[in-house]
Amino acid sequence: MKKRLLLLLAGLGIVLTLAACGTKSQEDVTKDLSKKVEEAESYKAKAKMTLQMGTDPQTYDIEVWHKDPSYYRVNLVNAQKEQSQMILRNDEGVFVLTPALNKSFKFQSEWPENSSQAYLYESLVKDILEDQEAKFTAKEDQYVFETKTRYQNSQMLPTQEITLKKSDLSPVSVKVMDTEGNALVTVDFTEVKFNEKLDQNDFDMQKNMTRAQLNTVPVLAENESDEFSVMYPEYELSGVELQETEVETEDGKRVILTYKGEKSYTLIQEKAVAMETSSMATSVSGEPVDLGFTIGAMTDNTISWTYQGVEYMLASNDLTEEEMLSVAQSVQGDVVK
Repeated sequence: MKKRLLLLLAGLGIVLTLAACGTKSQEDVTKDLSKKVEEAESYKAKAKMTLQMGTDPQTYDIEVWHKDPSYYRVNLVNAQKEQSQMILRNDEGVFVLTPALNKSFKFQSEWPENSSQAYLYESLVKDILEDQEAKFTAKEDQYVFETKTRYQNSQMLPTQEITLKKSDLSPVSVKVMDTEGNALVTVDFTEVKFNEKLDQNDFDMQKNMTRAQLNTVPVLAENESDEFSVMYPEYELSGVELQETEVETEDGKRVILTYKGEKSYTLIQEKAVAMETSSMATSVSGEPVDLGFTIGAMTDNTISWTYQGVEYMLASNDLTEEEMLSVAQSVQGDVVK
């Protein structure tokens, strides 16, 4: 009886030892991630991104193509709002395309290296590797990291939870959280394929604009009138008073919202006009900025973007970069004064 018990205990000990040997530490996983990024020559990914920043959640379908070393194609589509944009990076620069308006903007930018990007695999890995205080949990078939973010407004979105498959270290989901731990941005990956066949032509600006337009509903098609609903920022700054002005233009009306006080700023809105040709991209002095619901252009004291057929420009000499982003991101809920 004692002999059987000893054999049983010995066998259990061997099983536990083997199990322990098969469990990777945080250091092991981060080394594997670094190697994975170095060896992957390309990848294609599909995901759904849900934003909780406004009154109602908004969902986007995202398709990512990446080819080493620095070619990117990110297509973002909101079917409910008929909003479609594409970010391209090739040897000529970084482009933001809005196919429905036949518009493209060109940036000389370090995107995506200069900020966190919840839908780019190598950006997630960079966040994991650079955060020396990252929290790590190993589950049955997943690894979970909680890291700091590198967003321009990282004080508003300071942390993220990144879940990876154990089998191939591909991303499963990303939750970007506010200071209270609420997930304001969630990205759920539905498909990730590494070392997919891609060439430089797949990242050509004009070819992608033409391809995207074939699958895009023009945002101005349903409503050719110059009328549009004026949107007001939901982000509140104390001590400012609103003055609203409407100006007639050749293309309709322009609404100017002037917020006066210690933190003064101006928000201009007018109907977007589709360009007749997109053969040339408009060069922009600034950086592409992800507002969640759309991609805009940010300079030292302005942010401009297009959303649902309306062009917006936010300008201020008083707001910090984080305050500018917070105001811009809040101009997308219900119509509120």
